[in-house]
Amino acid sequence: MSADLRIDERIAERYGVLSPQERRAADVLLAHLDDLAIYRAAELADLAGVSKATMSRLFRHLGFDDFGEVREHLRGLRGQGVPVTLSGAPSLMAHLEHETANLQAAMARLDETHLDTAARLLADAGRVVVLGWRNSYPVALHLRQQLSQARPGVTVAPQPGQSVSEDLLGLDAGDAVVVVGFRRRPDNLGDLLDLLDGPPVVLLADPTAGALATRSAVWLQCPLTTASAFDSYAAAMSVVAVLADRVLDRVGARGEERVTAIAGAYRAAREIEAG
Repeated sequence: MSADLRIDERIAERYGVLSPQERRAADVLLAHLDDLAIYRAAELADLAGVSKATMSRLFRHLGFDDFGEVREHLRGLRGQGVPVTLSGAPSLMAHLEHETANLQAAMARLDETHLDTAARLLADAGRVVVLGWRNSYPVALHLRQQLSQARPGVTVAPQPGQSVSEDLLGLDAGDAVVVVGFRRRPDNLGDLLDLLDGPPVVLLADPTAGALATRSAVWLQCPLTTASAFDSYAAAMSVVAVLADRVLDRVGARGEERVTAIAGAYRAAREIEAG
C-alpha cells in the first residue's frame, strides 16, 4: 500500500479484504473523516460497536502503526489544505486572533520593493491575464475586477468550462500574467507556465509555492492556515486590495478617468443601485 494515499483512499483500496467488524470500524472512520483527529481510538471503537483491538487491527491494515500515526497523517493532510478538523471548531476569538496573525504576516512579507515591482508590471503591461483555479479562482476573479477599474485589457482565466492554453498563447514580454496559486494547485501549472513566451509573472500564493517562485518576477506571499478545518483567504483579499490600489496610483490620471467613466456607465445602465 502506498504511503502517499489518503486514509479514505487506503480504506477504499482495502475495504474488500476487511472483516465485517473492521468494515464497521472503517465506515465510522469515513463518516467522521473531517473531524477524526478530535476523537480517541477508544471513542471510535465505541461508535463502531467494535473492540479496541479491532480498531487497532484496522489501523495496521491501513498502513498505520497506531492512532497516533493516523493523527500525524491527518495533520499532514491539513498542511496540504485538506479540510480536516484537528482540535474542534475554534472560538470566534481564536479565529480572529489567527486571522490577525495571518494578515500581519502577509503585510510583513509584502515589502515596498516587491509591491512596487508588481504594480509596475501590471500597470504598464499591454494585456494582463489573471490565472486561478479551485479556491484560488475567487481571489483571481476579484483581482481582475479591481484591476479592471484601473486599466483596460485585464482578463481572468480559465473561464468556466474552458481550457486555458489559448489565453496564454500570444502573450509577449509587453504583457503580464498573475498566477493566483494557493495550495492544492493544479499539478500541471508548471507546464502551463512553460507555454509563456516572455511575459513576466506575478505570483500571489501561500508559502508552499516555492517551486513556482523561480518562474516569477515577484512573489506576493499570503498565509492561509487557520485553526479550523478550512483555509482562510482574508489575508489574500487584503493583499489584492493593496496591489490594486498601488496599480491605480501608478496609472494616475488615466486610471481616475476610467473609474469615473465606469461609475457613469453603472448609473446609465442602472447596474448598481443609487444611494
